[in-house]
Amino acid sequence: MEANEKAKAERAEVASLIERAKSAQREIQNYTQQQVDKLVTAICWAIVRQDRAEELARIAVDEGGFGNYGDKVMKIRNRCMGTLADMQSVRTAGIIEEDPDKGLLKIAKPVGVVAALIPTTGPDATPPLKTLLAVKGRNAIIVAAHPRTQQTTELTVKYMREACEQAGASADLVQAIRKPSLGKTRALMEMADLVVATGGAGMVKAAYSSGTPAYGVGVGNSVHVVDKTGDLQDAASAVTAAKKFDYATSCLADNAVIAHEAIYDDLVGRLKEMGGYLCSAEEKSQLQALMWPDPDNHIPALEIIAKPAATIAKLANIEVPEDCGYLIVEETGAGPDHPFSGEKLSSVLALYKYSGEIDNAIDRINAITEYQGQGHTCGIHSKTEENIMAVAMNTKTGRVMINQNLNEGAGSPRNGLPYTLSLSCGTWGGNITTENVNARHMINETWVSRPVTPRVIDEESLFSEHWDKHGR
Repeated sequence: MEANEKAKAERAEVASLIERAKSAQREIQNYTQQQVDKLVTAICWAIVRQDRAEELARIAVDEGGFGNYGDKVMKIRNRCMGTLADMQSVRTAGIIEEDPDKGLLKIAKPVGVVAALIPTTGPDATPPLKTLLAVKGRNAIIVAAHPRTQQTTELTVKYMREACEQAGASADLVQAIRKPSLGKTRALMEMADLVVATGGAGMVKAAYSSGTPAYGVGVGNSVHVVDKTGDLQDAASAVTAAKKFDYATSCLADNAVIAHEAIYDDLVGRLKEMGGYLCSAEEKSQLQALMWPDPDNHIPALEIIAKPAATIAKLANIEVPEDCGYLIVEETGAGPDHPFSGEKLSSVLALYKYSGEIDNAIDRINAITEYQGQGHTCGIHSKTEENIMAVAMNTKTGRVMINQNLNEGAGSPRNGLPYTLSLSCGTWGGNITTENVNARHMINETWVSRPVTPRVIDEESLFSEHWDKHGR
């Protein structure tokens, strides 16, 4: 088939999906909040059932080769149930807010058809989570999977379609592109009403260039500071948990730790006790050659992404203990000449030492994230409020995690952040928001305004101080 004919066929296929989605969405656009909540509950249960979660996790590992089975089961269940619990108090139908003093009320209305772009590292939990958010807003959703992990994503969509019918709605509220291609994904982004893109920088840029409103994410590369007052055992546990979970498929998992010189050796010892392996200078060089065979390409080699530390070590000809959970390399700089300072999406952690005051650690955070990861996430383990607020005030990050596992930046039972798998990075990361994309991003709001007693806008109170200094 010639290129033009292929493009026409692909657009026609996507247009058919869009039309079916619009028809299904029209059937639920006037659902009450109770009706829509029952629908998303059915969709969530269809995925988090233990047998289903285990099946999806197994296929995801077998098909994509990323992460590990046990952690994926936990991720599927925790992310989806956390999202459902999060949304229970969120109103997305009818009047959602009133302010009588201002004469205002807000009415939620659907967006329409949401296009969901799925990364190859998240074919299991990402489609249902985005579906829950979209359908909560009384929208339809069409999923564009990565070709490498199409089977996993199609199965999640199959189960969610069955759940829609069980709840009395059309299965076409949730659809997936079959035999995905770049052309079909582009057509979907152009024809949908909203795009939610999770994946690499190229995918997000394409979403923003599609002409359709889009929520995107930025590069990960989270940085974790441990100052000299931090609880070292808790810090080491948090870093280790994030680094080992699902072999660091999460963009939130620590990519770099910056530790104060006063506690550096103690922290390193604790990391090693928990399964970290500290590479020698020679081993670091071997690992770098494996991870970035082309020095001009700053994206790590596919063969090491979300793989066990032992597998990576073997490929780099490094001997590690059997219980090795992740590799640690000591680093001093940031930028293209220091590739370990970038996002690694692997069981590899860069470790920095800082001296003096917290400002020096902040400078290092900003240097690392300016290279890769600006606007995403950083964290600090500290008992010093001054240091905590200095990091919060002076870093270009959308989330600052205090004394937590950085993976909790996507929502956790012990913090108030919205559950999500789409972590936006603001203008720093080329995104429109810094928020965790959640159900409130999947609705349009109509503001209804009634007249109130006129407010007095007093010229004197507005300008008196200025007049005193500069005259009228």
